[in-house]
Amino acid sequence: MENQLAFYVDFYVKEEKVQEWIASAKEVINQMSKEETFVLSYMHQDANDKTHFTLYERWNEKSMEDFIKNQLEDKEYRHEYEKKLPAMLKRDREFTVLKTLQAW
Repeated sequence: MENQLAFYVDFYVKEEKVQEWIASAKEVINQMSKEETFVLSYMHQDANDKTHFTLYERWNEKSMEDFIKNQLEDKEYRHEYEKKLPAMLKRDREFTVLKTLQAW
């Protein structure tokens, strides 16, 4: 677990694009879950803001730089999603890398 990369990705989706974004994100997550270094992912919706979503992800990647190179830049199944993303979001997605202190 200490060698796993963990991070959140926050998405602020345009209200009229919520269902489209959910469907598109699920397609990508289903594909990425087949990747060798994938550990897990959770999709959350803010209980007070139906347009704010957070993905929590864990990967067997050494760094965020490795993740971007190995998982974002070079995967064919992400290309269409990445092209559609700007039209669906109110603002750019935000990545927050986490440092694991302890697990129980």
